[in-house]
Amino acid sequence: MTLHDEIFEQPDCLSKLISDGHDTAMRIAEIIRAREIGYVFLAARGTSDNAGRYANYLWGAHNRLPMALATPSLFTYYKAPPHLNGALVIGISQSGKSPDIVSVLEEGKRQGCLTLAITNDIRSPLARHADLIFDIRAGEEKAIAATKTYTTQLAALAMLSAALAGEDNLWQELEKVPAWIEDTLNKEEAIQRMAQRYRYMAQCVVIGRGFNYATAFEWALKLKELTHVIAEPYSSADFQHGPIAMVTGGFPILAVAARGKVFDSVSSMLAKLRQQLDAELVVITNDERMLELAQSPIPLPSGIPEWLTPLVAIAPAQLFSCALAGAKGYNADQPRRLHKITLTR
Repeated sequence: MTLHDEIFEQPDCLSKLISDGHDTAMRIAEIIRAREIGYVFLAARGTSDNAGRYANYLWGAHNRLPMALATPSLFTYYKAPPHLNGALVIGISQSGKSPDIVSVLEEGKRQGCLTLAITNDIRSPLARHADLIFDIRAGEEKAIAATKTYTTQLAALAMLSAALAGEDNLWQELEKVPAWIEDTLNKEEAIQRMAQRYRYMAQCVVIGRGFNYATAFEWALKLKELTHVIAEPYSSADFQHGPIAMVTGGFPILAVAARGKVFDSVSSMLAKLRQQLDAELVVITNDERMLELAQSPIPLPSGIPEWLTPLVAIAPAQLFSCALAGAKGYNADQPRRLHKITLTR
């Protein structure tokens, strides 16, 4: 099983998760509501941390839950965990084996908080320390770089958000995600050709905002892992506060510009970068104007609600990163100095 294979497994994995995990999401949501949770305290690392960034926007926007992203070193090295009164403590980890993430749930449980593990291994240490377990059902992921475990983590968070909101239309939208992803994966040949244009790229910026702030971070991570490119993620707002000074003619900007509440902010920034600063744009978008603006446009299917665009937009970003690794002569299945499970403390 290769990274490429696992990218293409995502529609089936998500279809199965959305169908088989519905009752689990509803049960967990019922327990959360009964506890009158005041806020969510979430711990994760790497790709899972980017899923946490998605939750930060989604659960805030749809469920009005304040979100705090944990600082695990306070629990492990400093031995000074914060007071977690009233928190739902969540750990997200595909393997469930990272000691620092486990330590956060362990402390949350000690303080009497409700704890939830979102993981691909229900027998893992993380799951054993959780009151509630959401199995992302991705199956074994053999590639070192996470793909299907990332999108299933996003889907689990989206399912829990829909269950907490209690709105049937959100589930109907979720059920369309596998088909939307399959549509984007059908663009593989065009994305492979496109990646050749950037085979000498050594550095770039990746821009996203709102729900797709997470996508910018995950796309940048995949580029670092697979292509060894120095890829720095920013929101379109933060990018204006200093980093824009590095842009010169031809500087590569990779962006996710999905239609929604933050679209005008992102699109106006990209227009400035292209028209005034002569930047090189790779843009994943469902907007015709943005497709025309970019030198390298990657279209998304129309009709995707903004809250679900991160689940779909990351698929072409994964394909682009995988193709660019090949164009640079790297083996995407054996990224240097990386291992599947990273046991950080």
